[in-house]
Amino acid sequence: MQDEQFDATLEQDSKQNIESPSTNLSQENAYTTSEAVYGKEFKQHLLEQYKMYVEMADRISSRRVQIGSFYTSILSALLALLSITGNKELFQGPQSFVLLTVSILGLCLCLAWIANINSYKQLNSLKFRVIHEMEAYLPFACYDREWQILKEDKNRRKYIRLTAIEQYIPIIIAVPYFFLLIYSFMKMLGQ
Repeated sequence: MQDEQFDATLEQDSKQNIESPSTNLSQENAYTTSEAVYGKEFKQHLLEQYKMYVEMADRISSRRVQIGSFYTSILSALLALLSITGNKELFQGPQSFVLLTVSILGLCLCLAWIANINSYKQLNSLKFRVIHEMEAYLPFACYDREWQILKEDKNRRKYIRLTAIEQYIPIIIAVPYFFLLIYSFMKMLGQ
């Protein structure tokens, strides 16, 4: 839903840039300034800012991948540790308490992962919104054009955003922890 709203806003901004670039460029607000006000190094500084901002957006995407790898590793290690120690009597006391603790920890980590994915999604959306605004001052709006081509391509299947796919991974990994939670409750009630 948020992706569709962002697409609609982006499309509206793109149309404004294409239909009336001179009007868009002459508008001044608290975030932009014109070349006349800034000075003769406006375009050079804008290009440097643009490069830096695109690099920052790329770094956020890299961090997002690292966070996904971190959660996948931790959650997989928890399940592996549980399977290794499950048959051996390494824990003193009721094993159902250990199962309950691990299942709750796993589910909490999955929820934290989902929250991280949504946070990075919002941050990336905002970064690219600013990049699109900066592109209005550049000779060619490459990211804006990329989205236009993607939307215009009738021969391709519908584009599925990475975030939409990425959000299913913590849910899929949460399934064994959920069943483990149910099993540990049943085991505790059976004792």
